[in-house]
Amino acid sequence: MGDIREPLRELIECGLPQALEVMGERWSFMILRASFNGLKHFEEFLSELGIARNILSNRLAKLVEHGILKREPCADDRRKIEYRLTEKGFDLLPAMIALRQWGQKYGGEFVTEDPVLVDEQDRLPIGPVSILAHDGRILTHNGLWMVKREDLGKRADGTVATPADAISSGDVVDIEAAKKAAAS
Repeated sequence: MGDIREPLRELIECGLPQALEVMGERWSFMILRASFNGLKHFEEFLSELGIARNILSNRLAKLVEHGILKREPCADDRRKIEYRLTEKGFDLLPAMIALRQWGQKYGGEFVTEDPVLVDEQDRLPIGPVSILAHDGRILTHNGLWMVKREDLGKRADGTVATPADAISSGDVVDIEAAKKAAAS
């Protein structure tokens, strides 16, 4: 990934250690998965996940503390509390899907997806989570490079790249063309 490496001992200057501090254990991911599946109440998490009450309480508190879930009074019974995903929580969805797909691919013969995660419009299975370049090209590990911030856009041949129109949610990317471009 280039001549420059991340300062691997620096835990503050990289997002991965910070993310792992919040999400770096199984039950946080399982609670998040349950939240994406519509669970909101402590007792629902408890019965659906088979998690110990004290662990659930601890993990929910940590997810709330870090702004991934928020506690709100239940609309029909204000004495009850609901745990709802925040925007920060919803932003973890691509990471959750990538981990799920990795587990399905390498988890062994016993991993069978049912129900299947599909896109709402066509009801067909979603494609693999990919690393996309600023212009929508699919990148592999060979297409990634580390540069200093002041060298952004400076190509190896000395020319300067200008950012293309960034792709956004809902944009259509030609996956087959992107795969061919990545392979060449």
